[in-house]
Amino acid sequence: QVQLVESGGGLVQAGGSLRLSCVASGSIFSINVMGWYRQAPGKQRELVASITSGGYANYADSVKGRFTISGDNAKNTVYLQMRSLKPEDTAVYYCNADIVQVATAWGRDYWGQGTQVTVSS
Repeated sequence: QVQLVESGGGLVQAGGSLRLSCVASGSIFSINVMGWYRQAPGKQRELVASITSGGYANYADSVKGRFTISGDNAKNTVYLQMRSLKPEDTAVYYCNADIVQVATAWGRDYWGQGTQVTVSS
């Protein structure tokens, strides 16, 4: 089975930076898309950023210009470099991936366990 494991969360002051990492492991033929979602208390989970295996990135308006998503296809890893962090960025961040395990099959959606990011004012 495929597993996604996030790391890099923590507590930082407003204006600071954090770098999140997510590693996919298991039986993997290819990964179509990897991305980051976040969920704050009392709010719905929302897309933060995503990136295709070809390097095309998509960002939520709230993080454009501050966050950068990147990937390492050889390592089945995606990163989220977060800069100029704001208190409203506080949330649990979840890694998501569309992973193909068989060459002729469509990708399936997988989720990590989440990592807490807290930004103090």
